Amino acid sequence: MSEQLVEMVDNDGVVRLTINRPKALNALNREVIEALAEILDRLEGREGLRAVLITGAGEKSFVAGADITAMREMNPLEARDFAGQALKTIKRLETLPVPVVALVNGFCLGGGCELALACDWAVASDNAVFGQPEVLLGVIPGFGGSQRLPRRVGPAMALDLCTTGRKIDAQEALRIGLVNQVMSQAELEDYAATLTKQLSGNGPGAVRSAKQVIHDGMDQDLDSALALETSLFALCFASDEQREGMSAFVEKRKPNF
Repeated sequence: MSEQLVEMVDNDGVVRLTINRPKALNALNREVIEALAEILDRLEGREGLRAVLITGAGEKSFVAGADITAMREMNPLEARDFAGQALKTIKRLETLPVPVVALVNGFCLGGGCELALACDWAVASDNAVFGQPEVLLGVIPGFGGSQRLPRRVGPAMALDLCTTGRKIDAQEALRIGLVNQVMSQAELEDYAATLTKQLSGNGPGAVRSAKQVIHDGMDQDLDSALALETSLFALCFASDEQREGMSAFVEKRKPNF
């Protein structure tokens, strides 16, 4: 069941995950979250992992939100447990040491938007629709949206989206910095292939260090963050990767990482 709910394809260390509940617009329920957690068990600490791309099955929906039918009769304790399960799993995805990229196709609402926010960046098809519409259901975001959204787009815009429940199209998502690029559905697939090729050709240790220094440095003052950058930069020179990369540049050939 886990493999069906979240499909995984490994392309030389660039792993593509597909949330696979298209009849339910890929809504997140306990089973989907458990399936994702099982896959993360295999990815965490894995040598050779270069990046993770995550998307939703079909063209209509990335993830339309959490499964409202499953949540409707929950009591406060059950709701806390469900949110905790989702938060823990999404945090594990967020803290993978490699780039995690959301390929957003169609609806990206509620829990879907929160899943995309946990990725390092997002690219959207031109039919994508974003929002945190939980207030329309009498609740608030429960999978991290109230905290990751203001960190991505600023508190004023986050308050706008979380208190009105309004939905925005891909172009507005691009304008406010929620996504990096917008393209057609066909171009989104081409982007995934190009990104896979790019990431496969880069120094994997350097990519991991770049993610680490950006994420860790954001929580520090500038001088401390610059000291962290200097330390990680210097450590690169203890690696075979640095020697191969710079030798390949001087010798005018592609590096063999």
